[in-house]
Amino acid sequence: MNAPRAIFAIARADFIERVRRYSFLLTLLFAVFLGYGAASGKITIHLGGYRGVYTSAWIGALVAMVTTCFVSLVGFYIVKNAIDRDRQTGVGQILAATPLSKISYALGKFLSNLAVLSSMVLVLAMAAVGMQFFAAEDSHLDTVALLAPFLVIALPTMALIAALAFLFETLPLLRGGLGNVAWFFVWSMLGVGLPEMTGKHWLDPMGLMTVADSMIEGAKANIPGYKDGFSLTIADAPAKILETFRWQGVPWTSQMILLRLGWMLAAGAIVLLAALFFDRFDPVSWFFPSAPKSIKVSTVRVAEQPAAGGAVSENPAATVRLTPLTSAVRSNAFGRIFAAELGLALKGLRWWWYCVAVGLLIAQFASPLEISRGPLLGVAWIWPVMVWSAMGSRESRFGTRSLLFSCANILPRQLAACFLAGLTVAVLTGAGAGVRLVLARSFTGLFAWFAGALFLPALALGLGTSSGTGKPFEGLLTAIWYVGPMNHTPGLDFTGAASGPHTTSYALSYITLTAALLAFAYAVRFRQIRSV
Repeated sequence: MNAPRAIFAIARADFIERVRRYSFLLTLLFAVFLGYGAASGKITIHLGGYRGVYTSAWIGALVAMVTTCFVSLVGFYIVKNAIDRDRQTGVGQILAATPLSKISYALGKFLSNLAVLSSMVLVLAMAAVGMQFFAAEDSHLDTVALLAPFLVIALPTMALIAALAFLFETLPLLRGGLGNVAWFFVWSMLGVGLPEMTGKHWLDPMGLMTVADSMIEGAKANIPGYKDGFSLTIADAPAKILETFRWQGVPWTSQMILLRLGWMLAAGAIVLLAALFFDRFDPVSWFFPSAPKSIKVSTVRVAEQPAAGGAVSENPAATVRLTPLTSAVRSNAFGRIFAAELGLALKGLRWWWYCVAVGLLIAQFASPLEISRGPLLGVAWIWPVMVWSAMGSRESRFGTRSLLFSCANILPRQLAACFLAGLTVAVLTGAGAGVRLVLARSFTGLFAWFAGALFLPALALGLGTSSGTGKPFEGLLTAIWYVGPMNHTPGLDFTGAASGPHTTSYALSYITLTAALLAFAYAVRFRQIRSV
């Protein structure tokens, strides 16, 4: 099979396998939800508190920016499983035994990733067309102005995300949970950080600055007293409509189009780079060599049965005696399960992980109370993200569901033990702030601290049992942590430091959400056990 046919076959097979999963349907529903948010005014562009009339150009730019912002963030986690799925199912080992080259495999998986993300772009483009008739602010439909942002801005961005997702899977340091957390910061850099830090708006992988600069220029000519305000936001109150402001879209020049095509070429270069790091499903890669662990083989001495003539075999290895089991031994089964879950949660952590955790704990005791219960507690509770992300998904990850679910009374025991193990980690890593709140007699703050400690493992357990992977929790917690504790956003700050006079009400909300997540995890696990 020649290279083009091999690439197409890999891409086609992978895409068909993905579209048959429920996760693909959820992906499209997420795209529909984003389209609804833009159509209903929940997601909108603010220009100093104003916005223009919903012309075809405005709607196309708005929905395309929603696509590049939100789909690029969530879409990465959706497609970052191409290599891992082949590794877990054993398909990768079969492919490794064929003449298929690493470059052909990489390009095929990249095209499959791009096809999945492009399907979301297509859904949102169709939603944009319907949005113009739904909004009914401008009856003239300009198809070119409406769809151009999807072709010029959204598709190159999706190509870049598809390539980066494959690259992350080829790097041992980033293929797991660390890469899922790191992606949030990479995404922030690609979206806003890179053009803002360099001062070069053309260095804009997501194309947001291209649209923003054009809209700002139009706003200066139509909005009196306008001062360069621009934001794509999830708004509680709609922006004021300026009837005289009818933006006609970005004046696409050949230079702009070539620049966007350049980002697609950059995506191709990233895929070729990833092919160099790809280990071709070899656990002992030439690029990241590791000495294979020696396997210790032990022999079991089994007593042989007498021969037909009554003589016993003279084999010296057959001299073992078996001790019968007794039912009189009693022990605390839940305690042993809890210890096992806590041991599994902490298994594999290196010494430096504990050093950082202890350092953050000491800093909580030594810092002023507001710093201790705020930024320090937030950092201390994002540090165990890899510990919590395995909760509820470990059984699916390592294929132990059938073995575990066949045990007696496993549902109430194991699920509760897993949650308590996660809660123990939250209490221990945030104990400094908790003790400081007790000493300061800040019982409202202590209540919020306790609610946050309950919420984090419950969120991990709920998402882990339902998805079978830790990626949703890792991505969602990183986003909430950045917006909440690190930016002091009330309601999203699970430490309670930014809640102010509403600390108790927010804490009660987190406890209610914790109960709902635990009930959801219980229901999902009950269904999983019944289906085994």
